[in-house]
Amino acid sequence: MVTASCAALAAALLCLPPPAAVGRLGALRPHTARPRSWRAPGAALPVVAGGAIGLLVAGPGGAIASLLVAATVRRHRAARRTETAAADTAVELASAISRMADELAAGAHPATALGGTSADGPRARAVLAPAAAAGGLGDDVPAALRRGAGEHPEVTAEVERLAAAWALSERSGVPLAELLSGAAADLGWRVRFAARVRAELAGPRATALVLTALPALGLALGQLVGADPLGVLRSGLLGQALLVVGVALAAAGVAWTEQILRSAVPR
Repeated sequence: MVTASCAALAAALLCLPPPAAVGRLGALRPHTARPRSWRAPGAALPVVAGGAIGLLVAGPGGAIASLLVAATVRRHRAARRTETAAADTAVELASAISRMADELAAGAHPATALGGTSADGPRARAVLAPAAAAGGLGDDVPAALRRGAGEHPEVTAEVERLAAAWALSERSGVPLAELLSGAAADLGWRVRFAARVRAELAGPRATALVLTALPALGLALGQLVGADPLGVLRSGLLGQALLVVGVALAAAGVAWTEQILRSAVPR
């Protein structure tokens, strides 16, 4: 059974189209119908390779465990990329709001201040682009801000504060420069405090990583002293089940730890 599974995985790898063929096939698809979650088949190669190695080393249970490990690593990396993108966007957005407040205080029209996004960072420019277009046409700016936030969910809360300040100024006549200045100061404080918290969480993150790697270290030490734990995990249904359950619990622990650490960062 192991030989047949390895042959099937090898055949699947051989049947994958080369990158040039993938590009030609992708060009035939309409861009509007292409989902955002689409990935090239090459992105699954590390997962397939990990499953094949796990199958060779520890049988079917090893293949399942390897797939769980690969999925956990990919999820962890995606979460870290999202967190980094959210922090960078918040920094640029705070700078953009401060710029608009300064221009309004100097006597600029709100539409002009909102349209001066060329001086902002690329992330803030993308978030504020719908609002800048709406301001130039005299449309509803708070609604446009919320539409822009819908395409950038990592800064929805920050853009919602900006939209609320803009709507309050239009509704009650409060000077927009003062509201945006307060929003920029609040957002800047939140960004600095969140960066400080993330820096202080570097230690707990490293500790969690070490604790997650301890079972693998225990298996390696067991092999070195001749206890043969890998042989136990490879042989029999019980060993295979213990391998899968152990890796699943470790993956759940990683996800739980990351959730706790992310919830500690203020938004």
